Amino acid sequence: MTARIVLLVTSPRLPAGLLTSAAWDAVRSAPVLTGVDGELTRAVRTAGAEVRVVTEGATQALLDAAATHGGAVWLAGPAGDEALARELGLRLARQPGLAELELMYGSWDPPGARLLDAVEVMDRLASPGGDPWKRAQTHRSLAAFLLEECYEAYDAIGADDTDALREELGDVLLQVLLHARLAEDLPEGKSWTVDDVAGGLVEKMVRRNPHVFSGEQAGTIEEIEANWERIKRAEKTRDSVLDGIALSQPALALAAKILDRAGRVGLAVPPPLAESQVDPEARLGASLLATVAAARQAGIDPEAALRRATLAYAEAVRAAERATPDQPT
Repeated sequence: MTARIVLLVTSPRLPAGLLTSAAWDAVRSAPVLTGVDGELTRAVRTAGAEVRVVTEGATQALLDAAATHGGAVWLAGPAGDEALARELGLRLARQPGLAELELMYGSWDPPGARLLDAVEVMDRLASPGGDPWKRAQTHRSLAAFLLEECYEAYDAIGADDTDALREELGDVLLQVLLHARLAEDLPEGKSWTVDDVAGGLVEKMVRRNPHVFSGEQAGTIEEIEANWERIKRAEKTRDSVLDGIALSQPALALAAKILDRAGRVGLAVPPPLAESQVDPEARLGASLLATVAAARQAGIDPEAALRRATLAYAEAVRAAERATPDQPT
């Protein structure tokens, strides 16, 4: 009977002892070898299997163990030990009678597992001995970067460039992770962690989606949105329908949001008349607000409309530049 060598690959992001039943059967039925001692080897030993650490000549050690015992298991390290797998595969390709090689996954990364890697990398960068620039930042100094990265993600969406969007969302995530890591070093009573951020988000999503998590009837999209707003109002004690609006957003978007909030609760507050304003800036502002109100009534996003017109104008400027190459820049 041909000997069997199992290359057992596991997720380094899961608890070490969380293996499939097939993986446990493998490590209990044959000699177990590995290149490094760690949590996984300790978990296997605790379960009653013997594990031998091999630092040199792993391929030959596996072949010898398989020949003696009819099989052997290699516990791959966190990176998967691809070099060993390649060397062993080439050896068995030349001498197929020595053993059969099987790749077995003892555990898999769950969705979102690489987020754990991102948190670990950020912790190293923002800890003593890491990146001096990141350690010198504050929430306030990073504020502009958060906006910039969000705008770049917005541009990628507008361009229908999903590859760019993936990258830009990574940059947004970097800002989230850095803010969370810096918050860990705040004084006692004010500090929080990325787990607090994620935990709060999970609780909010579950609480605000009872049609998914609590067995309530979903109803129409409009009913779901109304229920979301009702739950949000119950969560937050607010004196005005306008509370919670981000006042630092661009003025055009801010105007649209305020008009939308007022409209939701049926407040028919007319915008100021441009003619009644006493100075040119106020008259212009009132005129722009009236334009935003008209856009809302027509179901048009004024921010998107102005952006579209501005970008078209930018193309016209570029065309004029190409037509007159001597134009100063």
